[in-house]
Amino acid sequence: MSLKSLSLILATTAVAALTLPALAQDKSGANVGAAAEGAAPGAASTMGLTQELYALGVTQGDAVTVLAAAKLAASVEVTSAEAAALDPAKVTFGEESADQTTFRARKAAPAAPAAPAPMMNDGSPRAVSKATFFNAANEDEGAADAPVTADAMFAKAKEMAADDEALLGLIDDAMAETGRGRIGGAVEWLSRLPSGQTDVWEIPYYGNSYAEVAIVGDGDANLDVAVTDENGNVICYDVSWSDKLYCDWTPAWDGYFYVTVQNMGGSRNSYYLMTN
Repeated sequence: MSLKSLSLILATTAVAALTLPALAQDKSGANVGAAAEGAAPGAASTMGLTQELYALGVTQGDAVTVLAAAKLAASVEVTSAEAAALDPAKVTFGEESADQTTFRARKAAPAAPAAPAPMMNDGSPRAVSKATFFNAANEDEGAADAPVTADAMFAKAKEMAADDEALLGLIDDAMAETGRGRIGGAVEWLSRLPSGQTDVWEIPYYGNSYAEVAIVGDGDANLDVAVTDENGNVICYDVSWSDKLYCDWTPAWDGYFYVTVQNMGGSRNSYYLMTN
């Protein structure tokens, strides 16, 4: 199995180390600094991997693998949130990218240079916001309504275990342990993106703090994804046949990052955007 999420940890092209002047910070170039001390993939990464592991288990008819995915998903505390509205007028695709198809040929994404400061006066980050572009290609809603939850994974594991009493006992034990010792920190936003449409997400991050983004699709359609900074520099980019992406980096300064998600398939994909 080729885990696209693992190969997209960080796009290194056009990324240079940034230094902080004594009185003012240079915010030109790529907003990527030195790796945060002790940084390691967190909850967003884990949730992306659970979907890959679950799909593998279902494909192979292996209840033990599905159970492992369920236990991993249940080990993460995730908070659901609603995105604010991003002003579409602030987003530019450029003349050469007036529709979906040209995105695959260029490693760039919309940006909103007129965005307000990413941090409020009280020091808290502004809300994540989203705008959707282009017309839906069709009304096919796909087979799934969202990525698979831990509860659904446990149910699938039981179904696949059939009359194996020993395995059913292991599943019951794992379900009883759900919620104990969970790791937290992940926030998820659900978007139901029809075929032919594009979401642009604006996400504020603190400088010098570890950042991660995961796109976790429901498997119904291919999603092309790009993550850029406020200057248009590409942090992560993928147009392979998948609907999963994981990206982590350390911003050099407080700033916005833009996640462009394009549905290139023939049906709707209900996906989660996850951040730490």
